[in-house]
Amino acid sequence: MSKNETTGNSKDLFSAYQENIDKIFNGIKQSVPQYHQSITNVQQEYLQAYENIVDSTITLQKEYVKKAGIAANIPETTLKVIHDTTEEFVKATSIQNQVALATIDATQQNIKTFNDNAKSFADLNRNILQSWISVFTTKNN
Repeated sequence: MSKNETTGNSKDLFSAYQENIDKIFNGIKQSVPQYHQSITNVQQEYLQAYENIVDSTITLQKEYVKKAGIAANIPETTLKVIHDTTEEFVKATSIQNQVALATIDATQQNIKTFNDNAKSFADLNRNILQSWISVFTTKNN
């Protein structure tokens, strides 16, 4: 039965069932973009808060060192190690993000494949059911 065949006036069990299932899934489908936006907003806000904390901490430490008269100069080799370590961290993070995104894409493709196969499986079952019914149904000539 297609979704277009359901009506609110039908007293058929399957029509009523289909109508209610359609309502449930439509409600879920409408909320997905809202969840997506909310999660994106939380991630952005968290990242901004974390950046603000780090920036404030560095500023506070810099002021303290300056007022206390502590030398903050570091050797060039130490500075190079810090820069190189940061570069490697950024590269590793980029690779990790690529792997995570590829995994998400593969998962989405697997779900799509499952969905396509579920439709084929349902069609196959429908054909099997029809052949069984035709064996037990008398033909009028």
